[in-house]
This record gives sequence, structure tokens and C-alpha cells, in this order.
Amino acid sequence: MNPDESLERDERAIPGTSGASAAGPSRRAVLQLLATAGVGTAVFRRALADEASKSGAITAEQIATAEWISGFTLSDEDRRRLAASLPELHEDLRKIRSISVNFDELSCLRFDPEVAAPFIREQSSRARPWLSSKDQSQPDEPVLRPEELAWLPIRTLARLLRQRQISSEELTQSCLQRLRRMDPMLNCVVTLTEDLALQQARVADQELAAGKDRGLLHGIPWGAKDLIAVSGYATTWGIPQFKDRNLPQKAAIASKLEAAGAVLVAKLSTGALAMGDQWHKGKTRNPWNTEQGSSGSSAGSASAVAAGLVPFAIGTETLGSIVSPARRCGVAGLRPSFGRISRAGCMALSWTMDKPGPLARTVDDCGLVFQAVHGADTEDPSSVDRWFQWPMHVDLSALRIGKVTDSAIQAADQAALDHLQSLGAKIIDITLPRDLHEYALTTMLEVEAACIFQKFTNEGVTEGLNVWPGIFQKARFVSAVDYLQASRIRLQLMQKMAEVFQKVDLYVGGDDLGIANLTGHPTIVVPSIMQDKQPQRRPECATLTAGLYDEATLLAVAQLIEQKADVVQYHPAIDPETMPKP
Repeated sequence: MNPDESLERDERAIPGTSGASAAGPSRRAVLQLLATAGVGTAVFRRALADEASKSGAITAEQIATAEWISGFTLSDEDRRRLAASLPELHEDLRKIRSISVNFDELSCLRFDPEVAAPFIREQSSRARPWLSSKDQSQPDEPVLRPEELAWLPIRTLARLLRQRQISSEELTQSCLQRLRRMDPMLNCVVTLTEDLALQQARVADQELAAGKDRGLLHGIPWGAKDLIAVSGYATTWGIPQFKDRNLPQKAAIASKLEAAGAVLVAKLSTGALAMGDQWHKGKTRNPWNTEQGSSGSSAGSASAVAAGLVPFAIGTETLGSIVSPARRCGVAGLRPSFGRISRAGCMALSWTMDKPGPLARTVDDCGLVFQAVHGADTEDPSSVDRWFQWPMHVDLSALRIGKVTDSAIQAADQAALDHLQSLGAKIIDITLPRDLHEYALTTMLEVEAACIFQKFTNEGVTEGLNVWPGIFQKARFVSAVDYLQASRIRLQLMQKMAEVFQKVDLYVGGDDLGIANLTGHPTIVVPSIMQDKQPQRRPECATLTAGLYDEATLLAVAQLIEQKADVVQYHPAIDPETMPKP
């Protein structure tokens, strides 16, 4: 049965519409009507739909019967008015639903993380007082064997390119070869962009030879999470329905990296519709333990960086999709403040929570990439221009660093605090606002995602979507009133976090994934300790969260931890010839 035909029959069966059936409404039709009208709770709607389907119409008496589980009480007059008004409301909603809307079309509502702290805009227009410019020059190093290129940071690769010890084409070929060799084991590659990569690499070599230097990313290979559109190549969003889809546009972040001279070598896996590490070709693996998934949804980005397949990659986060795979795979990952990087040309999951950001082997690499891609874009009305400069030196004596005391302290977070304390930092105990049920507030994310992908729900599309179909269906029963009420409570959460950052400038750990993603605050992941685990020792990562738009402080402090911990020297021991394949 065609879902659209079934839906049309149900709509015609609702009394008061142009094609009302004498037999009365079906239970499904009444449920849809009440849900789109935002009437009551899901339980109330089911009870009322059962009553209506028995008698053939929604009456005031049936509303009263179902009312005891609705969470509110209506007067007799209210019941009569509601019963009379629902058909007219349904006709309005039917007209709205009849208008075609593409996946990438925006909502007119815009999330603004500055609402809770109006002073942030002025404060973020300049460097924080504890920051100062830093010289990041490096000593010359001997020419390395090709396999050693895989683990070099961006600054070293950039210097080798400018000294003509390697070419961008050689570096690009090296990355392409490693991607081919390791992908059967890691399952992190959706598409190799070989033709584009070699073309961009040759242009980079020509420009550098002619003295045209676009910056430290010039000639450096990178990988894009496969929800970032790149014309000429498939953008699958991790689902089988789009495995051959070629979007005509190029995402703003890909255009900025191209302008910086970076070389795109691969589209990397994302969990289906940006959830988890399971996509239409299976599970992406953690290079430190290939029996384990790489977490998600920036699954391929984290896996490829950890395995030395690309110097850096771009991921996105809505609720953990940079932080989680970066921690699982033991790499540096920066989830910037909301609005810092344009999302134009990237798959939308939540208009109020999506945030692109870099994953790389070092904190400095993340800073270099962020410097190239941050800033306002007319195609993304939520994007903003705020001060940022990198590299920066931080005066720890002038900084207030928080230790979160109302959640368990992970070993990696404690190691980071110990490293900072040994460098002279003052640590202040703090608590985070946990009384506003932050994970209940992520219902907003689910509703926005259900709106964006309502076509799938309406057409009964479920194949390869992980657990999204159930979430989309459930979210259709959240009323507009409840969504807006959640947004008001979310503002309270933002205000309480603004108070936290009156006490400290950043904090370590805190189990704040839900809180900080809802409020738009930036977080960085940094390996801080090596742990003895099977099948091999691997890094454990700390997380640091800072005030809005203060990525420079976040990066500067994280770099001190990275240097003190010296975990970046370790690499996963992976060999496709001996390691089990997924």
C-alpha cells in the first residue's frame, strides 16, 4: 500500500473536512489530527482516538472521558469548542503539509546562545586578558620515510612542503594509499575523492613553488564527514537511500578549506543520519581495538585520524558526535561554540544544536583548522563572527579552572587536572546545573529531526536508519506547546551556565554532554593518559569546556595538557595483514 494514498483516505474520513466519510474517522486519522494540533499528551490522544473511532466523531463527551489522563481539565464549554474547532484546524494543517519542503530548508526560528549572557558579544570581540600571541616555530627535522609522514602534525608537514622535502602530490598519494590499505579493516571510507585530490594537490604544489602561500593548510590532505556536501561525489548521510546521491552544492566549510589550499582525499563515514557508527556499509571501527566501533556519528573522521590516514578531518556534533568518537579513538577533537562555523551544505539534524568542528592528532592542528573555517556566512543565519587567533600562550596564574564535583571524575579528567595543577593552575570546585533535566530537553532535538525527516516517517521509510524511525514517530506526539515550553526551560539552563562562567573561565570533565550542547558552549577533547587495555594500550581523553566563543583559551590550555601528558607519541598498532577484518 502506498503510504500517501493511505494518508489521503484517513484525511478524507475526518468529519468537517471536504471529503468526510459517513463511517467516521479512523483511529489513525484522529491520532494524526490531535498530534498535529498539539492536543494533550500522547496517552490522552490515544484514549481520545479510541473513543472517536468507536462512535465516528470527536465529541465533547469523548474529550471529557479521556481528559483524566491529559494533564489538564476543560470546562464543558471548552470541550464543545474544542470538538467544533478541530476539523477547521486540521484543514489548516492539511494545507501546510501539502507544501513541499526540502531536507535542507531552514526554520525561521534561530537559536541564539548569547541570549542568556548579552555581554558575551562585546567580551568575545577581543582576546581574553590571560592570552598572548605565541611563536610556534619548530626546529628543522631530517627527511622522514614515507610511512612516517602519517603521524606528523600539520606544522611539520607544512614546513616540509615549503622546504621541497615532500610535495603535496606525494603526501596526497600517501594518504590515498593508506586509506585503501586500512579501510577494509576500519570501514571508515565512503568515497575516495582521488581525482579531485590529485588536481588540488598539483595546484598546491604549483602555487607554493610560485610563492603563493595560502597558509599552513596549503597542500595538506583532509577528510570530510559524509554529511558535508561536495559536488561531484556522493553525499550519503550514512543511509542506503542516498548511497548514490550527488548533491550539486559544495558545503561552506569545504569551500573555506579549499580556499585555504587543503586537499580533500575522502568522504568519511557517518552513522545513519548522524547517529552512531553504523552506516549503510556496516560499522566503522576503532583503530586501537578493531573489535569495537569507533562511536559516532563522526565515526570515520575519528577513525581515519587515529589510524594516521589523514592529518585532519571535519566532523559535526549535535549531541556528542565529535566528543564521543574523539574520546573512543584517542584523538583531539574540537566542538566549537554554536554558530562559530557555517553549516550551509551540511545535513541538518537540529537547527538549534548542530555544530561542525575539526578532529586531528594534536590540539595545535585543531586550532589551525578552526582558524581557517570559523566565521559568519550568509547561507547560515546562525553563524557569527567572533574573535579568534591561533596559536596563543595562556597565563595559567590568571585563569580560573573548575573541577566539577557533582559528577564522577574520570581518570583522564583527573590526569588533566593534575597536569594543570603541576603547571601552577588554581583549581576551583564547582557544580553544574543538573536540576533542569537536560536530557528531557533534548526532546527539542528529536522534534526538529522529526520535522526535517518527516518525509521518511510519512512514507514508512525505515531501512538502514538505525533507531531513528521510532524517535521520529515518538516526536510527532510532542505538542508545539511542549516544544516551546522546553525552549523556555532551556533558556534557564543557559542562564545558569552563564553564572557558572562568572565563577570559572573553563572547567574539566563534568559529564556535561547534554548541558553544553543545549547551551552552545565549546568543548575540546584531548588525550591525557595511556591506559592498559586489551588488545593494546590506548589513550584516554579528558574534556574541557569553556565560555562561549572562547575556543582560544580552550585550545591553549588543552595544548599544555597535551604537552605534559605526551600521549601523542603513541600510535595504534594496526596491520591489515594480521588484524581481524570486520
